[in-house]
Amino acid sequence: MKKLILSLLIASSLIACSKQAGLQDVSATEFQSQLVSSDDKQIVDVRTVDEYNNGHIEGAILADISSNLFQEVASKLDKDKPVFVYCLSGGRSSAAANQLKEMGFKSITNLSGGMLAWQSANLPVSTDGTSPKAAEGMTLADFNNQIKGKKLVIVDYNAVWCGPCKQLSPVLEAWIKAQNGQVELIKIDVDANQELAKAKQIESIPYLEFYKDGKMVDKQIGMGDAASMTKQWTKTLL
Repeated sequence: MKKLILSLLIASSLIACSKQAGLQDVSATEFQSQLVSSDDKQIVDVRTVDEYNNGHIEGAILADISSNLFQEVASKLDKDKPVFVYCLSGGRSSAAANQLKEMGFKSITNLSGGMLAWQSANLPVSTDGTSPKAAEGMTLADFNNQIKGKKLVIVDYNAVWCGPCKQLSPVLEAWIKAQNGQVELIKIDVDANQELAKAKQIESIPYLEFYKDGKMVDKQIGMGDAASMTKQWTKTLL
């Protein structure tokens, strides 16, 4: 009993410290709820201008973290007012949130899963009166037709800006090559195929799907060590 009470006290302390730090990661629905309840919100989209123009959260300021724009925008924000930050899947915005914390911002909320999670939750997307890019990529029906009739397939969902995706790619491609044509690799850019990403409720990349005879038999979210991953891929498909 004493151990349980001690554990609860430690957990409470950690939660308190987390709140005092002023930085939190929240789900898409919680992110929207906090936006609605905040009168002095500052919403920052740290993606590229093309990503932003293709659809963003209403009221968001573009502050591409891969350019000097992020620092320029951050310098003009009010450090005493809450800041809500997001990207496509949460990686870039997490880095941005940490930078804002170091700059002295008191309340920072990061959208866990980014716009992928936001769209999967069917939350509203704004284009500020302009039309999004015509190319939404393949639909779920298109995807199913592409998989249909194929014996062994790995589908790699990625994006050009995704660091872990770039680390995973050579490991995956080398393994595929070693299978001497038994396994087919399909690579899908989630930025160029947003309709499919939404239909599949993809909230994090890299993300792999494994198919046998047109049916998904396993999936992998994120990046692990090469030996463990290839061992699991072999076990799953061969």
